[in-house]
This record gives sequence, structure tokens and C-alpha cells, in this order.
Amino acid sequence: MKLSRPVSWFLLAFGVWSWVIWVTFVKNLIKDSSGQAFDDGQPTAFFWVHLTLAVVSFVLGTVIGGIGLRGLRTLRRTS
Repeated sequence: MKLSRPVSWFLLAFGVWSWVIWVTFVKNLIKDSSGQAFDDGQPTAFFWVHLTLAVVSFVLGTVIGGIGLRGLRTLRRTS
């Protein structure tokens, strides 16, 4: 399948956006002082659930961004 240039850029941008958002979220999660993420220094279920969401989003963002990057490389080679 050949992706168009706008679709390839969108997928690449989505991958980058996913990394920016979730890295920021994980940094804030680790620094949490509200007591939701840590209880007496121990990670809570809230922490593990949100860390799992972040890891899954990192993987999906990487895969989707990689598809966009491959689409752009293919377009560059064919033009």
C-alpha cells in the first residue's frame, strides 16, 4: 500500500505527539505528591494502570510514527 504525503506526515506527527504527551505525563506521574500515585512511597494501582497506558501509547506511537516515516521515505524515493 502506498500512503499519500499528507497521511504519512499525519502518522509521523501522531507518533511524535504521542511521545511528547506521554513522556510529560510519566514525568508528572513520578513526581506526584497528591497521594494518588504513591502511598507511603509505594506505587499504587493508579500508578501501575497509568504507567501501563503510557507504555502502550509509547509502543503505538512508535509503530504509527514508523509507518508514517516509511511512507515519507517511499515517496521520496519514487519522486
